[in-house]
Amino acid sequence: MIHIVFQHDDVALLKDAMQLDETLQGEIFEIKDEWGVGPLQNLDETEGWNQRLEWWRGLLKNSPYENILGSFDDRNTVSAIKETLNNEPGAEAWIWMGQNQHDVTGYYWLMRQLREYQGRVMVIYLNNLPFINEKGQIFYPWAISEVLPKEMVKAKKLSRPITLSEFEIDPDEWIRISEENVNVRILEGGKKIVGKEDNFYDTEVIKNLTGEWQKASRVISNTLNRMKIKTGDVFLMWRLKFLIADNKVEATGDMEKSWKDFDVRKPERKQGELKYEEKVESGG
Repeated sequence: MIHIVFQHDDVALLKDAMQLDETLQGEIFEIKDEWGVGPLQNLDETEGWNQRLEWWRGLLKNSPYENILGSFDDRNTVSAIKETLNNEPGAEAWIWMGQNQHDVTGYYWLMRQLREYQGRVMVIYLNNLPFINEKGQIFYPWAISEVLPKEMVKAKKLSRPITLSEFEIDPDEWIRISEENVNVRILEGGKKIVGKEDNFYDTEVIKNLTGEWQKASRVISNTLNRMKIKTGDVFLMWRLKFLIADNKVEATGDMEKSWKDFDVRKPERKQGELKYEEKVESGG
């Protein structure tokens, strides 16, 4: 058995679950890119792949993750998955998905590359399924990593083979998503991915600004903790810097250094002027 996940925190959780249930033992492969944001056109071509890398390079500049780019290539990860399945004819690949656009878009990207292993690829999708948290309360997890290890042992019962029909239909869904030419994608129930404009998360960032100066990194952290439809901190910082450049947010400090080296606040509003989030919501 091998496991495939789409978020780094999921790896540690699966390892903890393996300590509780030996039947889960197996190598874990992590698809590391965040397919829920950024350009997806022509990724089968070198030019398209490099375009995506350049887009990430711009967002990662001066971030805590600046050196991550180039440290992995998900195409190599897929090659390693295929090699393992070829070398172990009886092995199954278990794909773990949370109810979020990050995992589901990663699933779509992966599906068309594993078609030849139909019957050996299983999926565990935590879609609208209740689990028990540390306080004994029922909740609906957004990500795999939010589930307790002992609950993961129960979740394995949800494993089912990906059907031949899904292997035929889902790769077409990836084509639709990649040709949509947007930088933001969200999950609207089931496995339905919908494209949005770049400014989709702007109001979430604005909500966490005040008239007082705050560290930009703190604003992003607060936004991540409070938003319902989540995305990564790198993308949110990119949008915050866009808002600054567009004079929708005031900034002080050195933005060419780290995220902790500049502060932000809401700009003073002139009488009768709409707030930026009001303009977004009104289409202005």
